[in-house]
Amino acid sequence: MQPRDAHDVTTAPIAALGLVGGYVVARESGIRPLGGVVLGVAGLYAGRSWLAKAGVPGAAGLAALYLGGFGASHVLAKKIGGWPAVLTVAAASGIASWVVSDRR
Repeated sequence: MQPRDAHDVTTAPIAALGLVGGYVVARESGIRPLGGVVLGVAGLYAGRSWLAKAGVPGAAGLAALYLGGFGASHVLAKKIGGWPAVLTVAAASGIASWVVSDRR
């Protein structure tokens, strides 16, 4: 089975679900690196489409937002709680992915 052509992949849900899925896997399994694997796989799959559709600058910006959102969710969780923090950064990453890459 081959992955879809990078230009045909809608990345907004992948970016958002990568962050949410990574959180769920880490939380429910108690194995934080396993959550990181989910985060990484989703990020790489979305990243290949970001690169194909938005070029290096767009892909770099979206990757920075995706990974930065992961880091920011830890800080934000101390202020608003785990789930609200993860959902906030997932929404930001999903919206940015749509604006920069998917709506083209």
